[in-house]
Amino acid sequence: MPATSLPQRAAAVRQFNRFYTRQIGLLAGQYLDSPFSLTEARVVYELAQRHTATAASLVRELGLDPGYLSRILRGFQRRGLLSRQSSPADGRQSLLRLTPKGRRAFQALNDRSQHDLETMLGGLPLNAQSQLVEAMQSIERLLGAPASPAVAQPPTIVLRGPRPGDLGWVVARHGAVYAQEYGWDEHFEALVAEIVAGFVQNFDPQRERCWIAEMDGENVGSVFVVKKTDTVAKLRLLLVEPAARGQGLGARLVEECLSFARQAGYRQMTLWTNSVLLAARHLYAKAGFKRVDTGPHHAFGHDLVEETWRLEL
Repeated sequence: MPATSLPQRAAAVRQFNRFYTRQIGLLAGQYLDSPFSLTEARVVYELAQRHTATAASLVRELGLDPGYLSRILRGFQRRGLLSRQSSPADGRQSLLRLTPKGRRAFQALNDRSQHDLETMLGGLPLNAQSQLVEAMQSIERLLGAPASPAVAQPPTIVLRGPRPGDLGWVVARHGAVYAQEYGWDEHFEALVAEIVAGFVQNFDPQRERCWIAEMDGENVGSVFVVKKTDTVAKLRLLLVEPAARGQGLGARLVEECLSFARQAGYRQMTLWTNSVLLAARHLYAKAGFKRVDTGPHHAFGHDLVEETWRLEL
């Protein structure tokens, strides 16, 4: 029988809350069998969406008590998940950033959440999946504050490790994007496939990494760190989809590579590029790379100028 009075409607909402809490496992002490409580997992998620954050911004975003948040952040720092540095704009504030260890912890948490929800949805017929998602979107729309038409909401961007199919996506999108924007032929896609295959076949988990950038659930970028020597790392296959540009994603991917390379013990990072790739070259220069070699070559159906860039770590 439908709830007709306000108390009955409130009771129905509370009943749904109890049901859904059990459904997604929030009554357990740790979220998704991870080392994090639900609140800690939410803080990790917010930190992963930002290059840097402040405690004040997290308090505003999450509605947490400042003292409670401070204890969570101190715990993250003790576990090596979080780094702090004084803000150059305001020395009273600290800039918070997940360490590579923290981003790996987030990635594991994010992958587990995605897997569990895909499993839950996969047990329903397709029409029931659509009904469930539409109902949840209705709840969000009805309970959420109306969005201001003058203020666009920033997209959610996540950096994570590759899943099955992602490496093929890296090859395909490099081929398609560079053909469209620079007219490069199939030899470039073949080179990317060769690099990706070598990465998989010779992968060193302590010294090498691949990140896939995901925006609102869609792959929009990639970058790799590969071992050249015991002291020199190479940055490879940086890609940002046209639809994701202007969000600072390219700089974030480069910074992630540098942070990982320093933690892995490399002393230098190098990369190979071409002079026509102006946006990428700007990112490298801004990150501190210096061009150390250049020369003409013919590749991918064009006469190009190849460049080698280097950064002391």
